[in-house]
Amino acid sequence: MKLLSVAIPCYNSEQYMEHCIQSLLTGGEEVEILIVDDGSTKDRTAEIADRYEREYPSICKAIHQENGGHGEAVNAGLAHASGIYFKVVDSDDWVNEEAFLEILATLRRFVYGNETLDMLVSNFVYEKQGAKRKKVMNYRLALPKDELIGWEQVRHFMTGQYILMHSVIYRTELLKSCGLKLPKHTFYVDNIFVFQPLPYVKTLYYLDVNFYRYFIGREDQSVNEQVMIGRIDQQLLVTRLMIDYYNESKISSRKLRSYMIKYLEIMMTISSILAIKSESEENLEKKKELWQYLKNSNPSLYRRLRYGFLGQGMNLPGKSGRKVSIAGYKITQKFYGFN
Repeated sequence: MKLLSVAIPCYNSEQYMEHCIQSLLTGGEEVEILIVDDGSTKDRTAEIADRYEREYPSICKAIHQENGGHGEAVNAGLAHASGIYFKVVDSDDWVNEEAFLEILATLRRFVYGNETLDMLVSNFVYEKQGAKRKKVMNYRLALPKDELIGWEQVRHFMTGQYILMHSVIYRTELLKSCGLKLPKHTFYVDNIFVFQPLPYVKTLYYLDVNFYRYFIGREDQSVNEQVMIGRIDQQLLVTRLMIDYYNESKISSRKLRSYMIKYLEIMMTISSILAIKSESEENLEKKKELWQYLKNSNPSLYRRLRYGFLGQGMNLPGKSGRKVSIAGYKITQKFYGFN
């Protein structure tokens, strides 16, 4: 059995996927690299995946499927994963090789020890195109370093300091037992990946290393602002699903409830801001429908979010109110690292 399975969702990724794979090969035989070709047709993605499987048969596995989107590629990776732990690395990103060895040493310690680790958190670096200074997302204020903790030992998460797909490694069996299945043909499902399993996580560990390198800056990238506005229906769908996954009766930790509510607050803010910035009456109606969905689904959560600082800021009336709302856009920029 492998220590860590890493799924790499690939869709027409020939220009950058090899850099990603090469950075992960430094993990050696303890690592399983699942290269998921998500129906690529425009380039040599499938061919490259097969070549790595031939060259590294005990490490790399090529998985070919009809195009189902990022979420379906993650689903395929999880379904094929034999490792004790599971991570997703997007094909245009990569990992720091020195930090990777520390990650593996930490996982190994728990696997061969007598304590169970559900979730490992590490830092990630925004590799923003053209930026001279690289922004590092760390969790030093929120999580004690080098210590196995439960949610009640978590400190305060600042705005923009949420645990993202880039920073998390889950125990594979936990993901399977919680029924994680991401929707097909939908962007932004990484939010579901780091949200739905949280009530099942009993132990977490923060390793203060800059492990994941998150490339940002391509014009066609899913977190480009104009691209996000064009895909607002998918953002709204993901937000609705996350509202459905929040069940206070199943969350025993007060700290975890607070964290998940703050995460939903930022998702509602992003969805609202995208609708406002689109300047489309149709999208403004969709924004209204989203808030109504929250109200119908969970009235107490609705009251908390709607009449909180961000909720009030996203629902100011008229054009002048929407201009004020846009002034709060920097919050979402900080969270997502928008262009």
